[in-house]
Amino acid sequence: MSAQAKHPYHMVNPSPWPAMGAFSALFLAIGAVFYFHEESFLGLPGAYKLLPGLSLIILTMLLWWRDVIKESVNEDVHTDEVSTGLRMGMVLFIASEVMFFVAFFWAFFHHSLGFSASTLQWPPAGIEVLDAWHLPFYNTVILLTSGVTVSRAHLYVEAGLNQKAAKWIWITAGLGAMFLALQVFEYGHAAFGLSDGIYPSTFYLATGFHGFHVFVGTTFLVVCAMRAQKNQFSPHKHIGFQSAAWYWHFVDVVWLFLFVWVYWLLGLPVRTF
Repeated sequence: MSAQAKHPYHMVNPSPWPAMGAFSALFLAIGAVFYFHEESFLGLPGAYKLLPGLSLIILTMLLWWRDVIKESVNEDVHTDEVSTGLRMGMVLFIASEVMFFVAFFWAFFHHSLGFSASTLQWPPAGIEVLDAWHLPFYNTVILLTSGVTVSRAHLYVEAGLNQKAAKWIWITAGLGAMFLALQVFEYGHAAFGLSDGIYPSTFYLATGFHGFHVFVGTTFLVVCAMRAQKNQFSPHKHIGFQSAAWYWHFVDVVWLFLFVWVYWLLGLPVRTF
């Protein structure tokens, strides 16, 4: 921290990453629109239309996190007050993500519990639902196991054993990748598509955005694993990993709600209203 500073707060230098992040999100949204409408976008076929925007988002994450890590490790500008602000920011971010998923659950419950006059049967006629106790159950076991492994890693970080922590963080990231692989396989074998009605729409939006959050969390963990291998965490200062662990537990809890309500209880055929 500069000797002229008369306060404990960090005045961030001008950075291009917020603007780049916003542009990347816009580019991803444009690619998604062209993908949903099956129109040409940069000459890319199918889901590959999402890759330019997604690649820019990943690049932004890497470069932005690089600068934040540099501020913490090399410049030592993350005072106790700054650290508290970073933790509070992560808590508020997760709270906003909770409300994001509340919207999807609201839409699902509105139709599945008979509050919509247009929905007289749930799941709607002609929809062959997925077996909750097949791939969804396997994915539930995977995510619950990952919650245990990330907690084990957290204990090692708090004990100052970064190398052991790194091993468990890598295991957690591997479980996240396994979850995503099974979800892609599940989508490829589902008997309904996104535009086949209200059930497929709410199903794919809720589970698909959760899958995206698993991808983000896995990327988060990979960065933390590499940082742990470089001994960049201390028992009393490891906000980066603490934030990743909180985010991963949030992803776990959302999946439990999805499994219980979307796949199991409200995914059973067939109820009429």
